[in-house]
Amino acid sequence: MSPANPAFPTALPPARPFLGVDRSATGRFWRERLDPRASAVPLAMVQRNGIPELLARVLAARDVPVGEVEAYLDPTVKRLLPDPDVLTGMGAAVARLADAVMRGESVAVFGDYDVDGATSTALLVEVLRAGGLDPLFHIPDRIFEGYGPNIPAIESLAARGVRLLVTVDCGTASFEPFARAHALGLDVVVIDHHQTGEELPEVAALVNPNRADDLSGLGHLCAVGLVFIVAVGLLRELRRRGWWSEARPAPDLLASLDLVALGTVADVVPLVGLNRAFVTKGLLQLRRRERPGLTALMDVARLSGPPKGWHLGFLLGPRINAGGRIGEATLGTRLLLTQDPIEAGALAAELDRLNAERQGVEKAILAEAEAETEAALGREGHAAVILASGQGWHPGVVGLVAARLKEKFGRPAFAIAFTGDVGAGSARSIPGVDVGRAVRAAVEAGLLVKGGGHAMAAGLTLARDRLGALRAFLEEKLAETVEEARGVDELAIDGALAAGAATPELVELVDRAGPYGAGNPQPVFAFPAHRIAHAEAGNADQVRVRLRGPDGATVSGVAFRAANAPLGRALLNARGQLVHVAGTLDVDSWQGRSQVSLRVSDVAEVDTPDRPRG
Repeated sequence: MSPANPAFPTALPPARPFLGVDRSATGRFWRERLDPRASAVPLAMVQRNGIPELLARVLAARDVPVGEVEAYLDPTVKRLLPDPDVLTGMGAAVARLADAVMRGESVAVFGDYDVDGATSTALLVEVLRAGGLDPLFHIPDRIFEGYGPNIPAIESLAARGVRLLVTVDCGTASFEPFARAHALGLDVVVIDHHQTGEELPEVAALVNPNRADDLSGLGHLCAVGLVFIVAVGLLRELRRRGWWSEARPAPDLLASLDLVALGTVADVVPLVGLNRAFVTKGLLQLRRRERPGLTALMDVARLSGPPKGWHLGFLLGPRINAGGRIGEATLGTRLLLTQDPIEAGALAAELDRLNAERQGVEKAILAEAEAETEAALGREGHAAVILASGQGWHPGVVGLVAARLKEKFGRPAFAIAFTGDVGAGSARSIPGVDVGRAVRAAVEAGLLVKGGGHAMAAGLTLARDRLGALRAFLEEKLAETVEEARGVDELAIDGALAAGAATPELVELVDRAGPYGAGNPQPVFAFPAHRIAHAEAGNADQVRVRLRGPDGATVSGVAFRAANAPLGRALLNARGQLVHVAGTLDVDSWQGRSQVSLRVSDVAEVDTPDRPRG
């Protein structure tokens, strides 16, 4: 056997643990996010662009090329927006929509009941209204109608005179409903981003960057991002046809970027490229408080200070979702469309109330699901996939329960709510494991009534007597990829800080590389050898801490959903001790004062001569 060629190494040397932490309290290996081989890149950024070194390190760790720093720090929709026609089916979709506008046809927009569906519906309705139409919109009831177009809803819309049905964030797999629509004389345009099979429904146009014959490379967009591109194409086509005039001006689509940002963050699509520009500019639009519905929602959510990306995902998104989960499905879309501040306030208050109710329902079901999962793991010893189910569980919260199970047990999780012998469920996955593909394979194998979704999330419907077979199928289908995905549990660290350096100015500097989210992770900083001056369990399983650095400066922090988890127990047991703590930084604004807060991600012991780790 010939010796290996040193110029082409077969494997990289193992990474050195950051601060020597090879196993933290949560069982993770700490590594530096910036590849040591790229350690010269931040210096080049500093010299070429004149930016602070810390910001340069954050950018370099996210693979931003040196020559693109300026463009990255100011992502513009205009620069990153593709020509709409790169999407397969766009020409047919735009032409059919333009025909409807010019003929004054009756149009209905059929959306999904989540945030992406609500924002997609609201955006398209606004654009069609600007063109002179008065479109209907329909958001299906999660419990009584389920996901996507259904025959009774289509028949009802046809009876109301609708001639063109546009589905957003759904429709790619709606074969039977669209066959009925065709029989009733309705044309159908689909704007969707869910994964597809080889066969597509027969419709007037289907825009989906994840269809096999689409080469646009835009599969990372959510539905509202696609609707925005369709709107760009539609306005261009109507301009070509001479539709716009001084009396009927084309709408300013940039004013709708608040909707696009909200749907993009809430649907947890990667915040890269165009998506990142959507959110960056959408947050600026949101700060103008020009949309009565979102202004009212920010107020009831007690959002203080300028909105950030995480506010969309954790404060606004859940409230929009609450209507579709346990209330009236159309509430979110109505809120986004209203121009009446009084109506906006009433709708926002109702969504806030429903969100609080949803939290209580979720907590009760999650306790059952966790108990079932722990018992199953105790019997079986190991499972690649978590599958929890219950009779009478509220179908509106199973997606949230699946997400919590995934977080706690570190593997893909399915939560299924049974009503009689039929179950409606949701799945959430871990990076590297495609649950959408697995669910589609289960449909093809005859184990599910229906199902589909994305790599990281999916929905499904099944008969109770297929539950055991589904469990076995998922174990066989996903065991190997789950084992690979869980093989390395790491926490990537962007740098080390002392408590005194955690200032609002530093957070503002780091935020220039945002907005952060899926695909653009928020920087994680380690606080080496800081003493836990205070730690106590708080509400909602939180653990609140205060760290004191070697210079006596302090920083306060919180570990969410940690009180009964290894992270929370480690923090509480380390009162008064020196530890390494890692987490993300944010600024809390209250009554004109700004204070840095640390969201604790992990904690590890400090190596000392008399107490080596391990």
